[in-house]
Amino acid sequence: MKFTRRGSANWKGTGMEGKGTVSTQSTTLNNTQYSFKSRFEEGVGTNPEELVAAAHAGCFTMQLSFLLSGEGYTPENLDTEAKVTFEDGAIVQIHLDLKGSVPGISNDEFQQTAKKAKEICPISKLLNTEIVLSATLV
Repeated sequence: MKFTRRGSANWKGTGMEGKGTVSTQSTTLNNTQYSFKSRFEEGVGTNPEELVAAAHAGCFTMQLSFLLSGEGYTPENLDTEAKVTFEDGAIVQIHLDLKGSVPGISNDEFQQTAKKAKEICPISKLLNTEIVLSATLV
């Protein structure tokens, strides 16, 4: 399977005082604002790091669901939070914090399957940073 997805950004002004928008092909994000404040402080709008976090959490969680289904399990709930750490101009770590409810699975199998999902998730493979996983079977 091969496909291409699009996203776009527009910026006006300097890095610190300027402002911009990001949009996605699906229009889920449609001229969504971002700025220095929304990226480095607290301000209205999004930022690249939280978009990476959401993309990674979504990709990893869906990958895990596919793997679990392939092993004969139907997850009741998989909830992943991705925490992106930005330091000195680089993303230095992403911590995936997973909580899952999967009837019939042992904790060992859940841990192994989650680890495999982390390794083969396309977004994990894309990122050049340390990726940490904490997985809790509930």
